[in-house]
Amino acid sequence: MARLIGLILALAVALFASAVGLDRERSFHSTVLVIVASYYGLSAVMSGSLQTLLLESIAIAAFVLLSILGFKLSPWFLVGGLVAHGLFDLFHSHVIANAGVPAWWPNFCLSYDLTAAACLSGLLWLRRAALKTTGIRGL
Repeated sequence: MARLIGLILALAVALFASAVGLDRERSFHSTVLVIVASYYGLSAVMSGSLQTLLLESIAIAAFVLLSILGFKLSPWFLVGGLVAHGLFDLFHSHVIANAGVPAWWPNFCLSYDLTAAACLSGLLWLRRAALKTTGIRGL
């Protein structure tokens, strides 16, 4: 159920952002990646463990770096960052023991991340095709 909800929510966010034009700004998807990565930090705060927060902060910093690269260089870093975060969700409990993470969270987040990456990838391909046919530059 958590995976289905993650998939539906990611699709809803992508469709909403596209419908209102939020996804035309390069910063939108970079911000999404930072937010997605920061939730494990929130879980660490809820666990009350400073050591866990420090470990989560290292992982968060890696995704923030990918977000910056995606914003500054190429949005394909954001696609890679979302996929990498999805994979991180699969292995998170084996890498960092975080008692604040709900049992359902890794499956939800994995599904959200991979769906968001697929949506962004599709958007980038569509915009590339539009650029080729119209010459209009975008994301």
